[in-house]
Amino acid sequence: MSDIVKEPSMLLQKEMIARNYEAITSKHETGRKVSSTFVPGNLNELLLCFDIVNNLPEINAIQNGMRKLSGNYIMDAEKSGHSEDVCTYVKADIGMMGAGNIAPNGKPFPKPDVLLLSYTGCYTFMKWFELLREEYKCPTLMLHVPYEGDGHSTKNMRDYIVKQLKEVIIPGLEQVSGIKFDIDRLREALRNSAKAEDNLVWVLESGKNKPSPIDAYFGGVYYIGPIFTAFRGTPDAIAYYDALRTEVQARIDTRQGPITPDGSNFNDQRYRLVVEGPPNWTHFREFWKMFSDEGAVVVASSYTKVGGMYDLGFRHNADNPLETLADYCLGCYTNRNLPTRVDILAKYIEEYEADGLLINSIKSCNSFSAGQLMMMNEVERRTGKPGAFIETDLVDPRYFSAANVKNRLESYFQMIEQKRLGSAKAA
Repeated sequence: MSDIVKEPSMLLQKEMIARNYEAITSKHETGRKVSSTFVPGNLNELLLCFDIVNNLPEINAIQNGMRKLSGNYIMDAEKSGHSEDVCTYVKADIGMMGAGNIAPNGKPFPKPDVLLLSYTGCYTFMKWFELLREEYKCPTLMLHVPYEGDGHSTKNMRDYIVKQLKEVIIPGLEQVSGIKFDIDRLREALRNSAKAEDNLVWVLESGKNKPSPIDAYFGGVYYIGPIFTAFRGTPDAIAYYDALRTEVQARIDTRQGPITPDGSNFNDQRYRLVVEGPPNWTHFREFWKMFSDEGAVVVASSYTKVGGMYDLGFRHNADNPLETLADYCLGCYTNRNLPTRVDILAKYIEEYEADGLLINSIKSCNSFSAGQLMMMNEVERRTGKPGAFIETDLVDPRYFSAANVKNRLESYFQMIEQKRLGSAKAA
């Protein structure tokens, strides 16, 4: 099967991610310290203050899924005692460690100097880091982020996080790196973040155009790469999102859709969808092509908000550096309760003039999958638009049934057509 044809910004993103892997795996030559941390609530601006390179285990699992390596890693982890129900990101990571811990650039991952866990709505992250701490025997710093169970954060929640930053996280990073914390350096990184965030939001909201110049799910996972990983807070992120915005604006000007996996512009957009849940990575091209072949474009998605809800107005604020880090962690998508997630999805249906909500329920991801059927029913009730449910997994190829997914998608598109006919007759 041929590779996905990529937009210029996707190629630039790929180069940036490769550069970060080179920085991680050359640790022993450069002397830089390496942290392991997670995407939701990651404190990249703070790590930059200490010259610490950011390694993200979820991204490593995704890379292995797309490179068709995760299946064997997962089975190796299960043979060593990990349950079939455990998050497959975790098992792919554990299996990779047992197989030599080789990075995508072919070089071995070094042991991290610190595990930094900013816990935002996913209990699995905490258990994952317990396994990594047992393996690497390195310092572990945990930032506990209160869950927004009532649908909003409070001053006490924010103050609690800031207190941990001051008393635990910053002193811990100073000790690991040997570098004294400089709040002005943090402010500079936060200003860089806000500039990049402005352009990311502009790009994601361009899905309101008809035709949409982006696919906010399959293309969106490339667009969020730099800002959700090791580049938020850097001039490189500003440059990337400037280039991405220029690229998308050119498509708007010429009324062009995004590039499909086959390399053609996707202009015949028959269905506009909002998608909830992460994609399947082991069959990413095939999954994407099932949508584009049917004329379905994703105009908004929840997964592209897992590392920050910038489209709801949040920006990193250099005037309140520690408080803004707390607000960022509190506001991540997986730290919001189910009624709030329903509000967000219903808002997307209306604002992006979508035909309906499609949920990709992930077998091994309780953080996303819990409550999704209720969410779909409630969004249908509020918007009057049909919803549908498909099931895959993150990086376990055993749980991607192409025939089953294709059949469900075709049935869903027929449901949308019937809904349109009914609306036309009523008018």
